[in-house]
Amino acid sequence: MTHDQIASRLEQAFSKEGFAEPSVAKLKQAAGVSLRTLYRYFPSKEAMVIGALQHRHTRYLTFLTEGEPLSGEDSIRHLFHRLSLWMEHFAPNGCMSMNAFVAFPNNPFIQELVTSHKQEMAATLARRSGCESIADELLIIHEGASAAWPILGKQAIRSAEKAALQLIQGNANE
Repeated sequence: MTHDQIASRLEQAFSKEGFAEPSVAKLKQAAGVSLRTLYRYFPSKEAMVIGALQHRHTRYLTFLTEGEPLSGEDSIRHLFHRLSLWMEHFAPNGCMSMNAFVAFPNNPFIQELVTSHKQEMAATLARRSGCESIADELLIIHEGASAAWPILGKQAIRSAEKAALQLIQGNANE
């Protein structure tokens, strides 16, 4: 089994179980490899978290851009539609990156990885909206939708999409 295959299975395990619950023995089982193989690729539980987050980052951005219109309001509508599908199928417990950020507050590697992921997400939102000046605001709306998903479900995404479109339209009118 390859590094990426193990990282994919670790991602799934952390997404389902969170970060506190699964022991290394449980993660080994989820990865479907021997303990020796798991530790060869990921020498600690925190390294396993980092590998899972890196894998998820790539998968998430690829998922969001699948079938993406060029930019503007249609692109933002598409992004929130894809976000809804992602949350429903892959992130029922909210944003895995933010969950890792909270679970490992003193790990600089995890903190930097999550920060980099969020910066790239802000850049993606800015590019897709065509409004570089409101990237931070769009990121906050996106993050709010992800955080509210476990409580509000699809309503969180609908409300976030509406807020993002109003922000873009208001910015265009200035």
